[in-house]
Amino acid sequence: MSDPTHPRTAPRPGTSDTDPEAHRWWGLAVIAMAQLMVVLDATIVNIALPSAQRDLGLSDGNRQWVITAYTLAFGGLLLLGGRVADLVGRKRTFVIGLIGFAAASAFGGAAQNPPMLFTARALQGMFAALLAPSALSLLTTTFSDGKERAKAFGIYSAIAGGGAAIGLLLGGVLTEFLSWRWCLYVNVPIAALAVFGALALLHDRAGHKESRLDIPGALLGCGGLVALVYGFSEAEARGWSAPLVLALLTGAVVLLAAFAWWQRRAAGPLLPPHIIRDRNRAGSVLTMCLTTIGMFGLFLFMTFFLQNILGYSPLRTGLAFMPMCAMIIIGSTQIAARLLHSVPPRLLMAPGLLLAAGGLFSLTFIDTHSSYAGHILPGTLLLGLGMGLTFLPVMSVATSGVAPKDAGVTSATVNTAQQVGGSIGTSLLNTIATTSTTAYVASHLARAAREGGLTPAERTALVNTGTVHGFTVAIGWAAVILTLAAFLALLLVTAHAPARRERALTDV
Repeated sequence: MSDPTHPRTAPRPGTSDTDPEAHRWWGLAVIAMAQLMVVLDATIVNIALPSAQRDLGLSDGNRQWVITAYTLAFGGLLLLGGRVADLVGRKRTFVIGLIGFAAASAFGGAAQNPPMLFTARALQGMFAALLAPSALSLLTTTFSDGKERAKAFGIYSAIAGGGAAIGLLLGGVLTEFLSWRWCLYVNVPIAALAVFGALALLHDRAGHKESRLDIPGALLGCGGLVALVYGFSEAEARGWSAPLVLALLTGAVVLLAAFAWWQRRAAGPLLPPHIIRDRNRAGSVLTMCLTTIGMFGLFLFMTFFLQNILGYSPLRTGLAFMPMCAMIIIGSTQIAARLLHSVPPRLLMAPGLLLAAGGLFSLTFIDTHSSYAGHILPGTLLLGLGMGLTFLPVMSVATSGVAPKDAGVTSATVNTAQQVGGSIGTSLLNTIATTSTTAYVASHLARAAREGGLTPAERTALVNTGTVHGFTVAIGWAAVILTLAAFLALLLVTAHAPARRERALTDV
């Protein structure tokens, strides 16, 4: 089996200061800017949601659609967006995605009622599904030299891993000092700058005419992913045994099974089977999915813990995540990027995931009196460093060694794993936390009733203690999931370091 981390081409000959390719690092800045916008938009609205709810009169029952409308459209349409990028050209799709995302953001910022905001968020998700795979595939095709590719992916991985934390901070700043609407408006200047940069700096081949748009595959695959993401999001509110949740998850399994069957028979499949059939790529995609399950679950619980238990403001909550974000950047750009060229990818993935699991495990010991510096900071620093070591090799292996005509859909597959993993992590771990909290509070209330009852203050303290207990149980499960991901990475990802392959070719 070929080594998918081996660069497909040698460094570009004849590159000079006047050659457009000499500006590819500026092009990376444009790609990273667009990716940051897409990633942070999944979390920036979270902190603004209470203000938007009051302003627009959202009910407690339908406020989740501000988040779900985005994740449904984004996660469900990613594969289709990746194939469209292959068909019409990645740069063209990238620019269309930026313009559409900016327009949808402006529409949402001006929302006067809940349906208008929900529609805007769904449109954001649709254009993000065009933008994200185009960005990653442009990066894949722009940087083919081994060492340059490692540096570029290090920067991209830092953005992908830290964008959620940056979104929490930016959401807190904008909501506290301006308005919740600026959590959407802020995308307009970012997208405008990225469009001008893309037109001036990014270069891409025309679309591959041999690529076909697999309509049946699009309907089955996108329908299955939408049902899966929607089912997990509804499980958080309704419970896993709710008829709607069971129907959605069953439908997702049926549709995705039909999708897999069709992809083996379609003339121009939406997801060519050979992409996932590669052991290293499949292992990386699975690792990405499991990794984001643990990471997104932590964001959810620590946000509630800091605000509801420790009494942090939205801005202070965002600042509390910044050290973890810094460690993701250090792990990606200063450690993983320097080692990837000479170290087998799994020897970065597995230790990184074990470090992250250790950070999560340390957070299982927090309680209602925990301090930030003594209890929370050490665990989040370990998690950030582990994520930084993991994201770079996962993305590099998953997107290496594919034909240019499949670069978009391969990038979309990685993004889909990340999005679906985040959705599963949020709903699955939240359900575990809620169930554990309910059982803890119920058992202690029953015991207190036998002993004469509780005062209102004691009852509040018990609920807070039970809530933190639920958080720690769920975080413990997240640590187990990351440990499983580490072992799967060791077993499945067998690619050699690019430098070893280059030496072998030189010897020949």
